[in-house]
Amino acid sequence: MANPLRAEVLRLYKNLLYLGREYPKGGDYFRDRLRAAFTKNKSVNDPEKIKEMIARGEYVTRELEALYYLRKYRAMKQRYYNEE
Repeated sequence: MANPLRAEVLRLYKNLLYLGREYPKGGDYFRDRLRAAFTKNKSVNDPEKIKEMIARGEYVTRELEALYYLRKYRAMKQRYYNEE
């Protein structure tokens, strides 16, 4: 893997690992799946393929952030608004 892409991949891994702590099925479940996904693709050397995988990982990051935002919004809505 090229050095500039390596730094991007590590940044993505750390960011996903941080976001996975609050995953609904548990942080351990998310960490195991994340590690398996990165290990499966560690032998890829094509820079274009790596960039595609980074883009997919960033998409997953945005989806996780949206999931957490909605979860917090729903919790606040249940606390402060009575549905009658």
